[in-house]
Amino acid sequence: MDVSHSPAATVDRRTDVIDLSVVIVNYNVREFLEQALRSVFRAQADLNMEVFVVDNNSVDGSPAMVHTHFPEVHLIANPDNAGFSAANNQAIRKARGRYVLVLNPDTIVQENTLVTLVRFLDEHPDAGAAGCKILHPDGTFALESRRAFPTPRVAFFRMIGLAALFPRSAVFGRYNMTHLPENETAEVDALSGSCMMLRRAALAEAGLFDEEFFMYGEDIDLCYRIQQARWKIYYTPETEIIHYKGQSTRKGELRYVRLFYGAMLRFTEKHFESRYSKLLALLLRCGILLRAGMSVAAKFGRIAAWPLLDFCMVYASAGILATTYASMLGTRVAPVFFTVVAPVYGLGSVTGIAALGGYRRKNSFRSVPVGILAGLLLVAALSFFVKTIAFSRLVVLLTLPVAVLVCWTARWIRMRRDAEPMHDRHAVLVGPRDEAIRLHNMLARHPRPPFSLKGFITPDDAMPVRNGSDSDTTLVRGLDEETSGDDPGDSVENTNPTWLGRTGQLRDMVRLGMIHDVVFASGALSNRSIFRYIRELHDLNVHIRILADGRDHVIGRASVDDLSMVNLVETEDAFVYAHRSAGRRLLEKGIAAVGLAIHPLLAATARLAGKNSLPARLASKTKKFPDILLGRRALVGYDETTDYRPPPEWNLRPGVFAVVDVVNLPRDAVDELDSAHWFYVRNRTFSLDWDIIVRSLKDVAGIHERIGS
Repeated sequence: MDVSHSPAATVDRRTDVIDLSVVIVNYNVREFLEQALRSVFRAQADLNMEVFVVDNNSVDGSPAMVHTHFPEVHLIANPDNAGFSAANNQAIRKARGRYVLVLNPDTIVQENTLVTLVRFLDEHPDAGAAGCKILHPDGTFALESRRAFPTPRVAFFRMIGLAALFPRSAVFGRYNMTHLPENETAEVDALSGSCMMLRRAALAEAGLFDEEFFMYGEDIDLCYRIQQARWKIYYTPETEIIHYKGQSTRKGELRYVRLFYGAMLRFTEKHFESRYSKLLALLLRCGILLRAGMSVAAKFGRIAAWPLLDFCMVYASAGILATTYASMLGTRVAPVFFTVVAPVYGLGSVTGIAALGGYRRKNSFRSVPVGILAGLLLVAALSFFVKTIAFSRLVVLLTLPVAVLVCWTARWIRMRRDAEPMHDRHAVLVGPRDEAIRLHNMLARHPRPPFSLKGFITPDDAMPVRNGSDSDTTLVRGLDEETSGDDPGDSVENTNPTWLGRTGQLRDMVRLGMIHDVVFASGALSNRSIFRYIRELHDLNVHIRILADGRDHVIGRASVDDLSMVNLVETEDAFVYAHRSAGRRLLEKGIAAVGLAIHPLLAATARLAGKNSLPARLASKTKKFPDILLGRRALVGYDETTDYRPPPEWNLRPGVFAVVDVVNLPRDAVDELDSAHWFYVRNRTFSLDWDIIVRSLKDVAGIHERIGS
């Protein structure tokens, strides 16, 4: 359900007096921006409103999206990133509204948010600005909804941790005003720039955003100047928004540290150094610099963690092998091995892995053997100049496969820890059947969906409760056994999503049914009801997602999952993508060699366990592994038993495991098969291969079980 936001609808409401000007500054968050704009127009009600989007040179197609889907929006496309303050000022200078709402693009407002804030300012003529309750995507209260000015005393209590220890104290907990109830209207010092409604008269007296603040601190600075102009700042909990918080910035980046703490220093210099003693101002500056230094150190620590771990693993592999080899010969390892050979081996390996980009790409397997080989060659070359370490060449050579295996194992553990493949994440959709079917079809056709859809639930007034069944028991059985627990009187095909119950049962379903994700259909539910459901789930370990209205993506806490099949590109681009992973063949051959080694054991086990057992399914695959060694097959590729063949420039070979094994596509749907295989070509990683292999084996198992039953 798309709420009207056509140009005609807006023009009809316009008069000489504009109630509200909404200003959104965007930077590379197209999907979030679209969701925010939809929520704004749904909340327009009877307001005479104008909307400005200032795009700071995004490269993700944001301006085109605004131009196409929201032609009534005043789009200002900057040729470069002008910063948050300057971009807001561009729109505010053109705005004609009595009030100006500064809104972040990664927010969703309730249907009553705009009307509530406008009414609040109308009823409080002394208010220069007003803000509302801000929620995190998981439904918890965001502390930045209201804040105090970071005076030396307030900042000191926060930096030494007293604010966290005594959040209810009016003295120690003043920075985030945690001593105030979150559900009471209050006069505060400052509001969050993610949602702040400003009175134009207050802006005329206090001035616009200070453009010396590029990204952070400008909201506190403006609130400070509004108060200095004798206006009041209010927080009201009468309405709420959701803020995804910082999707256009990476808080781990050093640039973030520089901008954030630089803004704090500027605010201190601008407002406090003349009011407080030089000693207090100096202490505050030192505290800010200390926190900035700690953030930089933490960032470098995260960057150096894996190189340091690789160094230790290579060093330990060489040391253990040397000690073992020496004990077998009845000798002792020369000290020079531990002081020169092993450190040089580790350092050369880390340098080689880094040179191949192994630390820029998460869980990069291919860079490990080549990088460690570089370490081996460095030590081998060193042995020609330092004769005293020549005895260790055999140990150095043996260290190569051992260190590679150890480093691969560490990356494997991290990959499995971080990965959340669809067969491990179960989701329910809150919304009508047609939206559930739409989401189900997108997931079924996607080679690597972010979750599996277990079914859907509907609002309490949309479908009757099942008669004669216990709700909790039915829900758990429907989730665990994947029964066709549809509503009475309605037959559903096996491929259609299962109806699991009502929204009144949502909390119990999440708590008892092993649900990891709850997806809300934004086009069929009001934002107010979505907010209510999210608040009910805020204390549970569940990932909240929103299915964009009429779009092929779901928005989560820190990501946007595009479920559409990517468009095919020109042949030159396809050639680049197809050949950039050529080095993976060495890894595939290694896996094939291991698979062939254990094939006799798998075959023997299969005879005992039965033809439909996991060993039998694995054995049927490993017997094809000689073709991988000979270069005739890939570990994962296309299905040669069908008539479909991908374009030759994609450089895809027949696979022991096939991409089509995990997508629900007709074998004669050439265009969709092309899209599925092109997705694989563009996103090919060992992690993706592993997901396809596991899902393929599980799907085969499920087919055999259904046939057997």
